[in-house]
Amino acid sequence: MKLFEPLPQRSLTLRNRIVVSPMCQYSAIDGMPDHWHLVHLGSRAVGGAAAVIAEATAVSAQGRISPGDTGIWNDVQAAAWRPIAAFIAAQGAVPGVQLAHAGRKASAHRPWDGGGALTPAQGAWTTVAPSALPFDAGWHTPMALDAAGIRQLIADFRAAAQRALAAGFQLIELHAAHGYLLHQFLSPLSNRRDDDYGGSFENRTRLAREVIAAVREVWPAELPLWLRISAMDWAEGGWDVEQSVRLAREVKSLGLDLVDISSGGLLPHVKVPVAPGYQVPFAAQIRREAGIATGAVGLITGSKQAADIVANDEADVVLIARESLRDPYFPRRAAQELGAELPAPAQYRRAW
Repeated sequence: MKLFEPLPQRSLTLRNRIVVSPMCQYSAIDGMPDHWHLVHLGSRAVGGAAAVIAEATAVSAQGRISPGDTGIWNDVQAAAWRPIAAFIAAQGAVPGVQLAHAGRKASAHRPWDGGGALTPAQGAWTTVAPSALPFDAGWHTPMALDAAGIRQLIADFRAAAQRALAAGFQLIELHAAHGYLLHQFLSPLSNRRDDDYGGSFENRTRLAREVIAAVREVWPAELPLWLRISAMDWAEGGWDVEQSVRLAREVKSLGLDLVDISSGGLLPHVKVPVAPGYQVPFAAQIRREAGIATGAVGLITGSKQAADIVANDEADVVLIARESLRDPYFPRRAAQELGAELPAPAQYRRAW
């Protein structure tokens, strides 16, 4: 069964095709992961996933979504990630981290505190974006990044990749989806610049390409590099799947190994036709037309559903998010239901 076949990724081999998607926990202080993150991520590695990707981890303090976001903008944070990455690897899973900058969606409350923009009295900080356009009514107006700010941003991603390596991560996913900063540059709905980083497709994708190139310079050639994108904005005149295919073709030559395909997040109040596996066709199209490995994500909740996606060559991996929150052992349950073999840790074998 292909879902439980190994997948080579450069020098690594994923033990199956089920990956734990990065999911923000909003539970850090000063960007520091703690015991919550160790147990949350570690239990899913024990659960049999091939790779476990830590949540959107900010490359700078300014790039956090909320004050509870994890970070990797300093060496102390990198050291705190080290035992977490080591535990994931010790369970046979590839430890990954998603490097991110929230752009104009930064400086927000945690979701269970309302999720809206922080006020100055609540500790709001200055946000940045390609253009000075707020995310929504009542949100702060971001500062448009100048040339020096763009250079610093690229340097921040590069330094974060170096720290991720020092922390023991073996996979990096760059976050260019869900309306965060790299996605904001990609979409003409949020990028109104008239310089080398705005206007044409080549200019709007320039920052993403430069970040990928900068990270690949310091990320070892034997380790995989992934990119998460929103395949479309679900809004007229926005980023779409045809542009996603074109971007995927271009970044493949920069040393990218897989594109993780999500959608939306750039604009509020957009109607998205959410249904089981609703983003899988995007992953299939990009895989087929760009000739690059893809990951499918979005309301993948059943073992047969996951198996069919991989068996039908619609994606090379499935990324499990909310179902993984409900059941950290989803891969083991799927193996049992599908009659596949997924060896359990010695401590758990009596249950299998």
